Amino acid sequence: MSFRVIAISGPVSSGKTTLASGLEKRFEDIAVLKTHELIRAEQPSVEFERAALQLAGATLDDKTGGEWLAQAVARTVMNLISEPAYVIVDSCRIEGQVDGLRRLFGNSVVHVHLTASEAELGRRYRRRQSKMRELDSYALVRADPTEARVDDLGEMADIVVDTKRCDAEDVLVRTAARLGLYGRSYSRLVDVLVGGQWGSEGKGHIASYLAPEYDVLLRVGGPNAGHQVYREEGALTYHHLPSGTRENESAKVVIGPGAVIRVPDLLSEIADSGRTSSTLHIDPNAMVIEDADVKREKLGSADGKGMSAIGSTKRGVGEATSRKVLRPRAEPKVRLAGCVPELQEYRRRTVEILDDAFRAGQRVFLEGTQGTGLSLHHGSYPHVTSRDTTVSGCLAEAGIAPGRVRRVIMVVRSYPIRVKGPSGPMGREINWTEVARRSGQDARQLRKQEHSSTSNKLRRVAEFNWTLLRNSASLNGPTDIALSFADYIQKKNEDARRFEQLDETTIQFIEEIERVASAPVSLVVTRFRHPERSIIDRRKWGGR
Repeated sequence: MSFRVIAISGPVSSGKTTLASGLEKRFEDIAVLKTHELIRAEQPSVEFERAALQLAGATLDDKTGGEWLAQAVARTVMNLISEPAYVIVDSCRIEGQVDGLRRLFGNSVVHVHLTASEAELGRRYRRRQSKMRELDSYALVRADPTEARVDDLGEMADIVVDTKRCDAEDVLVRTAARLGLYGRSYSRLVDVLVGGQWGSEGKGHIASYLAPEYDVLLRVGGPNAGHQVYREEGALTYHHLPSGTRENESAKVVIGPGAVIRVPDLLSEIADSGRTSSTLHIDPNAMVIEDADVKREKLGSADGKGMSAIGSTKRGVGEATSRKVLRPRAEPKVRLAGCVPELQEYRRRTVEILDDAFRAGQRVFLEGTQGTGLSLHHGSYPHVTSRDTTVSGCLAEAGIAPGRVRRVIMVVRSYPIRVKGPSGPMGREINWTEVARRSGQDARQLRKQEHSSTSNKLRRVAEFNWTLLRNSASLNGPTDIALSFADYIQKKNEDARRFEQLDETTIQFIEEIERVASAPVSLVVTRFRHPERSIIDRRKWGGR
């Protein structure tokens, strides 16, 4: 026997059944045993009415001193298909019942007593809707000798909650906290991945490589960012789901409350991933992109340029985000994920998923999108995206406290890029022919593969921007740097399997990054293929 017993006592209408069902719904692996069902199992002829059940319960108590309840609980649990982590007994009515549970189950028993004033209990009883045949008044309920003394159990309880000034959710939270169901501390269990430049740093490749080490994969942002993952059967691009969705099929996959989603595209990604509602969850507060949002961004403004003037992907993310900020004044009316019928089976609050994960000591991987140089607040305005892309912004969108963070991995590429067109300043701009000349790569092949994952436009390319690296490091406080496109520095790096096999120029470049960023380069991407042996892993952390 490894389960804990939560024995609930309290007067009729104090909220015992509401608490038991709330705990069962909110937390996993809980079984609720109702005393009236146990009584009828012992005496099948008893009518389903309060007076009859009170009398039958009193008879069993008189015969056994209340021991019958513990024996009935033990038999019932033995017949369950699998042993739960918690068994809630709803409810105990006399001291002998609680003592019987403690004698049989020992220190695993926690006694919770709910109470309220007589006037409040009477008011609730008059509003009560029950399948059980009730007595005509609360005074008749309290006239039962056992019921009249039930509040005395508060003197022996481990936890007492006065429910008069609390709603049902408050009672649940107070009780769950006392039971330790939210955990007892704020362990650092979250690792965050962000881009350190203007996006397209290769975050998807890194994320898919790291994903098997985590229990929860969480993504924020919107479909204006495409993360490419390289698999044996070919490349995949994720616009909504975390990049490790297929690399770690046992992990929970979560789209956070700050995300912006395009419903048809999201449903297509879900179908392709093979995920079901048992392991895929979408926060009900995620913002929905409507057709009107996409249309407005594509039509532009009166000057004929509109979003094209800043190199937008025109996926409707900015328009949808602005409507969420406008709240009731938005046109069309704001629609969140929780209001979309097709997404109902996946709906679950991210804060609950994370609470459960942290309580169990599970590791969480938060995958940011785009890059720090595109941050709405810290980038080269107006050539920015519609959100804050730093670690702080990603944590806020996900609903994760900074104190939960263990590692921050900032991804940078050897030659930063921006989408073609007026997408904003990027320092000393060069061309792909020059990159090919320096590295020994094929220029035509570089131009072929350097098209953005979302808009399919040829990317602009520039010299490595050291000022941007320093600014991004200051904003994100990385514990680790991941360098991608080492093969663009020197083609022979494609064959490197260990750090010392990289060419000398690349090693010197990495050492300079570490000095400027004040963080080690822990991951080096040598080529963009299936993650197997395409990443040099220098981390001193990680793994299961």
